[in-house]
Amino acid sequence: MFFSKNTSSESEGLYIDVLYTVYYESFSMIGAYFLSYRILPRLMTPQRHNWAWAEFFLGAYTISVVARITMIYGIEPITRPPIPQESIQEILTDLPTLFVSYSLHILSLSIFFIFIKLIKDQYIIQKRSLLLEKQKAETELKILKAQLNPHFLFNTLNNIYSLSVANSPITSQSIAVLSEILDCILYRCSSMYVPLTQEITLLENYISLEKLRYDDRLSVVFNHEMDQNGMIAPLILLSLVENAFKHGAGEDIGSAPKIEIDLKLTNNNFDFTVRNTICKTELEASSSKIGLNNIIQQLDKIYPENYTFNVTKTDDDFTAVLKINLTSKYNLV
Repeated sequence: MFFSKNTSSESEGLYIDVLYTVYYESFSMIGAYFLSYRILPRLMTPQRHNWAWAEFFLGAYTISVVARITMIYGIEPITRPPIPQESIQEILTDLPTLFVSYSLHILSLSIFFIFIKLIKDQYIIQKRSLLLEKQKAETELKILKAQLNPHFLFNTLNNIYSLSVANSPITSQSIAVLSEILDCILYRCSSMYVPLTQEITLLENYISLEKLRYDDRLSVVFNHEMDQNGMIAPLILLSLVENAFKHGAGEDIGSAPKIEIDLKLTNNNFDFTVRNTICKTELEASSSKIGLNNIIQQLDKIYPENYTFNVTKTDDDFTAVLKINLTSKYNLV
């Protein structure tokens, strides 16, 4: 009979129980590792099934032989009276005993360990997939921001260049304001969210820079109202305002351009409206579409299903309205 044991006292019985438990679990772990790390990965690989099955039978036979030899020459001499032992050759050739009494028993006990490993592997794969998805989204956001910053910098430097050519006394002041804006963009806008007050300061600096260029000919109204300071994705508001200046003032041909900006944060509901007058002869530029598409892509990645963004264009003005639900996911400061 397989794995029979004989005890003469309670202490000896406990010792034998421990010995058999260690024996069973040791070979069960060997079988589990053999199946989990050697056989199953090969069965999941195309065109290697024949080798995997051959290795399975050879491995199961080897484990069974080692288990049988350990039992006959290691466990039974300790746990029962001396009896005639099978020879190594008899053990190697007794395939029915090796298969029925050892292979099936050891591999059946291994199923529990295999199940635990499969759950662990699935968890690791899912965690790795989520991490890769997050890294992919962060990389895409960095690319979108990289498209925005040079666009803004190019337009602003053009403005300052125009002032320098005309030897304007406000050139140095414009450079100082641009330096402050770049400091914010390069060093304080690298995180996913920034304080809303920081974005307001950035907008005020940008507006002051543009007003230096257009003097009193440009009318800009910036209203902001908040019941608390929130966290918001950086540079999106700046992109909307920059777009309004480019197509509302930059395309002006002599009229008095007007830009109105309204910002509100009430009960975690963020509303941002930018309205600018446009020249009636202005054609819809492809660069404007690129800028708006850039904004929408960032909003889709940062605030999925938590925002609305609408643009309205008439013969006289262009209006962009952004609404974001700043729920508890986006911490308040």
